Amino acid sequence: MKAEYINPFLESAIIVIEQVAQIRPAAGQLGIKDVKFVENYIWIQIGLNGQMTGDIVFGLSEEVAMKMISAMMGGYVISEIDEMGKSAISELGNMISGNASTMLYNQGVRVDITPPKVLHSAQAAGFKAQKALTIPLIMEGIGELDIQVLIAS
Repeated sequence: MKAEYINPFLESAIIVIEQVAQIRPAAGQLGIKDVKFVENYIWIQIGLNGQMTGDIVFGLSEEVAMKMISAMMGGYVISEIDEMGKSAISELGNMISGNASTMLYNQGVRVDITPPKVLHSAQAAGFKAQKALTIPLIMEGIGELDIQVLIAS
């Protein structure tokens, strides 16, 4: 697993979050971790096809997701993640992945992305325990968003 696979997603996430939430996230420590899907988390899964195949998964706690959705909606406070909230968080994943796929294309790597799936529980995710290249994004006043890249090839 190559670290350069995660860089376009990291760069893109920083740019997109800065645009939609008006905060500049800081990157945490890059590492390889076992993917563990825990309850009270929101998972945004986007499939990758082409020269890279696998999944990119953005994970954030429900509390962080609500703060993020609120920031994306101009500060409107939300107390639960309804369909509008799921749509907003899904679009965040889509924007990050779309930008990243353009960056990869510009580096000579052709990759297509699937529409995002928002998964609200560990069971719904349906992932088997596996290793992923992971980097947390720390968003001041909001919390952490984990970027996990599961690349098959």
